[in-house]
Amino acid sequence: MGNAITSLWGELCKLAAVDSDSLGHHGVTAANVGVSVLAHHLYNFEITNEVPQELSKHVVSFRKAQATWYTILSEAWRESRPPPQTPEEASRLVIQTLKRHKKADVEGLLAFYGLPLPHTLVELTNGVPPSHPQGLKFELHSLPVDEKAVADGDTITVYVSTRDARESSYVPREVQVAAVERSKARAKKDYDMADELHEQIIDSGYRVLPVQNEEILARKYRIRLRGIDAPESEMPFGQQAKEELAKIVKNKCLRILVFDEDRYGRSVGDVYCSGIFVQESMLKKGLAWHYKAYDQRPEFEKWEKEARAKRVGLWSSWNPEMPWEWRKDRREGR
Repeated sequence: MGNAITSLWGELCKLAAVDSDSLGHHGVTAANVGVSVLAHHLYNFEITNEVPQELSKHVVSFRKAQATWYTILSEAWRESRPPPQTPEEASRLVIQTLKRHKKADVEGLLAFYGLPLPHTLVELTNGVPPSHPQGLKFELHSLPVDEKAVADGDTITVYVSTRDARESSYVPREVQVAAVERSKARAKKDYDMADELHEQIIDSGYRVLPVQNEEILARKYRIRLRGIDAPESEMPFGQQAKEELAKIVKNKCLRILVFDEDRYGRSVGDVYCSGIFVQESMLKKGLAWHYKAYDQRPEFEKWEKEARAKRVGLWSSWNPEMPWEWRKDRREGR
């Protein structure tokens, strides 16, 4: 396995030297190793009719069969609109395209490229929020989220434009004045004054953000994902949970239904992103617990059980420590 990983990284280094036109119709722009290398191998196969030498160590069929896979995979990749960009999307395309081939070959091919195996893939429901959920206090529509704004697997910092109808009536007078004066200072190229005024704005819980070639005054919200509890950063799978949440929300505008505020001043809410109910995705991928002490939704319990049964994410451990117990132990010095 170590040799295969080394080989993949070597291929990625070669990939960096290939100009964007040579990837052409395969359409991979993201730098995911497995997806990029698979796309590059398919492109090379169309030119040379050669499959990777190392592949035979991972599959049971001979080279002639492997060439058949690459022929039909290349065609399927060409026809997909848009082409796969994530490991999950690439894995689904491989599984669907090679569904009549041997299970050992399909899983070996996926493993060779470091793509998710069939039993680890999750199917998400259509992420549309209910019309009038009980207990809803208000709804937020965020500006695109910076991946650095993800604190861990269940907390995100977002910004909401003050042009939003709800937000416009809440902007403090001093913030409005500081924003106007900052704009004037920048027009005069008095950047020291502009920075000082921006610090005042930030201290008040707002920020001026560049969005599509204009600057927008926005209010800061810290969001705690309702009904789940992800591993803390120092816990096993804590970093994976943070990275997964960042992958889902990066550069996306979020729809957030807020139901409560916790003792840390965070808005507790359900988060929706590009047709995905974020809590569902985190639970099904085994990167969060159902936080039953604060949320009794049966679908959350069901999604957690599905991840447990598949032994994905944190459930690959026999007895993963619950984050609320982990936090209690540290508060009490254990």
